[in-house]
Amino acid sequence: MPEPLILNPADNVAILTEKGIAAAGHKIARRPIAKGSEVVKYGQVIGYATEDIATGAHVHSHNCVFGDHGRDYHPGAGLAAARAGLAARKDPAFTFQGYRRSDGSVGTRNFLALVATVNCSATVIRRAAEEIRIEGALEPYPNVDGVVAFAHGTGCAMADSGPGWTALQRVLTGYAGHPNVGAALFVGLGCETMQIARMKQELGQAARFHGLTIQDTGGTRKTIDAIKARIREMLPALNDVHRETVPAGALKIGLQCGGSDGFSGITANPALGLASDILAAQGASMVLAETPEIYGAERLLLDRAVSTEVADKLLERIRWWEDYTEKNGASMDNNPSPGNKAGGLTTILEKSLGAVAKGGNAPLEAVLDYAERITAPGLNFMDTPGYDPVSATGQIAGGAQLIVFTTGRGSAFGSKPAPTIKLATNDRLAAAMPDDMDLNCGDILSQRVALEDKARQIVDLILATASGRASKSETLGLGDHEFVPWQIGATM
Repeated sequence: MPEPLILNPADNVAILTEKGIAAAGHKIARRPIAKGSEVVKYGQVIGYATEDIATGAHVHSHNCVFGDHGRDYHPGAGLAAARAGLAARKDPAFTFQGYRRSDGSVGTRNFLALVATVNCSATVIRRAAEEIRIEGALEPYPNVDGVVAFAHGTGCAMADSGPGWTALQRVLTGYAGHPNVGAALFVGLGCETMQIARMKQELGQAARFHGLTIQDTGGTRKTIDAIKARIREMLPALNDVHRETVPAGALKIGLQCGGSDGFSGITANPALGLASDILAAQGASMVLAETPEIYGAERLLLDRAVSTEVADKLLERIRWWEDYTEKNGASMDNNPSPGNKAGGLTTILEKSLGAVAKGGNAPLEAVLDYAERITAPGLNFMDTPGYDPVSATGQIAGGAQLIVFTTGRGSAFGSKPAPTIKLATNDRLAAAMPDDMDLNCGDILSQRVALEDKARQIVDLILATASGRASKSETLGLGDHEFVPWQIGATM
């Protein structure tokens, strides 16, 4: 059996690369660990021993638990090194084939979006999109990627101001004005809290959208027919676009992980982090998210914060999540999920150290609220839950034209209008779910492929997908049901 993998000389655990006393990806003790002592992986504390652990013993949730992590923060301490590392990247200028929009943004896809302002209009937009597809209305328009219905379960029985309203408003306007959306139609009931007039005011005169309500149009069937008529009117102009060569710096890319395992922080996540650095050096915006899944690893981002304001905002969001989980009778260690634990991840501290690797080593340029517009080149962090559909919805609403998603246990996630690229962390998953995985990163371990080489494969895949190559999730037709805005606040 291959020797267990040691990630840092300071670690008192090693990682099984093949099944032994436990499954591959799980940890064994490198030396005796006394009860109450720190368990160390990546050179960082990931938990505390609940009993004496012998050399070679399996280390997991039966004998290792979550505990307090270090709060000795030094914001900006690593900023100079991060800037120097990014500046040292002398890659030639990368380009892709994208759609230039009138507002200066660049799309990687060209969708017509139907956006429900409230749950009451969810059925009419879904029915209209389905009937348009069945009737073959898109066949004469090869440059249109589809008509997609963005339906959700809120929009009314909520406050008309405050964080919940603001988050939903950002999501709806962000999707309607997204670079991958050539035209949009808001559809409401008419009496809901989330009014179309306020949507139009937010998007401004340059927005590519229209709006109607069920109450004013005359009911469900008449509204479906009216939506279809509007779609047919918009299609010719929507089709009148062509891809052109644009710099990679025009990209905004959401970084996600889900169904993680013990190899996520060793293969796919650090490879994606290097790819993120390569693209950040060219001016692209790379967007890390999932605040509960950086918990315990926030110091690694704070060290690279470009200003006190950026560091303070990240710390404020960490404190908000601690308070939020406590108020709701939960713990920040409610994550890892059962699947994560089966894959070898024991505590949120361990999971976070692997998850944050997706963001590479670039300076942290900005901390964004949920669904806030992405404007800063380089590495951004967006405050979102760890739940993948909610998190990715926020990134896309902020303007991300692509999502790159690492997974070790397997995921069937997809997204629209921004396609998802999925990276497998191990050979077993890549072989078991070939129709879902776009790229295997397991060969970093099995074939000793260099992280830098894998990162360049990821960059090539990103650029090809941005230029129109269908991702595996697009080929499977995923993405219609993964639009899940974060519901914050009271339902009244």
